[in-house]
Amino acid sequence: MSNQDEMLLTVNENDEVTGTKTRTECHAGDGILHRAITVLLFNSKGEVLITRRSQSKTLWPGFWDASCSTHVYAGETYEQAGERRLPQELGVESTLTLVTKFLYHEPFGGAGSEYEMCGLLVGACDELIVANPEEVSEIRWIALPRSLQEIQQSKYYTPWLSAALQKYLEYSIS
Repeated sequence: MSNQDEMLLTVNENDEVTGTKTRTECHAGDGILHRAITVLLFNSKGEVLITRRSQSKTLWPGFWDASCSTHVYAGETYEQAGERRLPQELGVESTLTLVTKFLYHEPFGGAGSEYEMCGLLVGACDELIVANPEEVSEIRWIALPRSLQEIQQSKYYTPWLSAALQKYLEYSIS
């Protein structure tokens, strides 16, 4: 099965499962609301890891993204999806904590849309990152909240990265 044929969990705005659709169906046109995760990994200096998406990505190729992002499969929790994906994308493991969920809907030209109920997961990592070049072309550690304004004003960052960082800062202040 190609990753475009992966079956994703579709949900309503209350994050209740409504069925399944293929990845292609979920991202076509205006998109279909489905579950996803965004992971923010922090090192012992308090910096967050951001990654540049590979040029082979259909949506937002070459854009800066969170530490890791993926979809939640049937039978998985948000945390399990992140813990499955981290070794695949970055060659590391981390215990992840779900801090909040947020919904976003963003088209990408004529290539399709992201329409996701996104679980924001946070973890710690001081290990050597060995990025999978099919997923990630570059990595960078940045300081928050100083970098958030740069991200929000740039067109080279994924829309969910800005939302995730804002949600994280709101969570960490409360």
